[in-house]
Amino acid sequence: MENKFKIKTHSNVRPGKGMFAGLEKKLKLESYFEEGFPVQYLPKILFIMVLGLVYISNTHYAEKTVRKINTIRAEVEDLRADYTTLKSDLMFASKQSEVARKVKALGLKESLKPPYKVAIEKGEY
Repeated sequence: MENKFKIKTHSNVRPGKGMFAGLEKKLKLESYFEEGFPVQYLPKILFIMVLGLVYISNTHYAEKTVRKINTIRAEVEDLRADYTTLKSDLMFASKQSEVARKVKALGLKESLKPPYKVAIEKGEY
């Protein structure tokens, strides 16, 4: 039986001339694996892989922390604006003229006489 399917090759890709093929030739990786997998390098390879995983997890943790800081910073700015607004409203409402205007509906009037000091001598109380 004859193969009727043709494999299309891209005209711009030359076999054996790619970037990874050139890298493999320069590093001469085939010579390391002629007699099988080099077991003596296994601890070093595993150590590098663990370092890579720690680096990746540290990067993710740092990015998550930065996002959390930005969220909390925005929340603090909102709370600061609310505090400033409430403080100014309270200061306005506690002015003498505002208090007098609000208690006028209750029938209370502002005293026109200034307060006086009651002096008690020692032994009178």
